[in-house]
This record gives sequence, structure tokens and C-alpha cells, in this order.
Amino acid sequence: MTKMKFGVAVDEETVEKVDELVAECDDFGAAGSEIVEAILTAFVQSETNHAERV
Repeated sequence: MTKMKFGVAVDEETVEKVDELVAECDDFGAAGSEIVEAILTAFVQSETNHAERV
């Protein structure tokens, strides 16, 4: 799978939550971008229709 970089802007609260996750995952050495990638991958690959739920 090819990876592509792109920029996004998020609010400070989201950044703080990601920073908390990075701190909690310190043993794994996970970077913020890796955590965000994992979250987005789970969201996109989910069988849930997120648009319908919103």
C-alpha cells in the first residue's frame, strides 16, 4: 500500500488528545502521525456508515 502525506488542520483539543495518546503509547514509540493514521484507518475500514450516523 502506497502512503501519501497531506496536511490537515485540527482544533487544539484534538491535538491535546492525540498528545495524550502519544504519551500513553510511549512504550510503543508511536508518533502522533501513526496514531492518527490508525484512527483514520479504523474509521475508513469500519463497516459502519458514519455519514448516516451523523
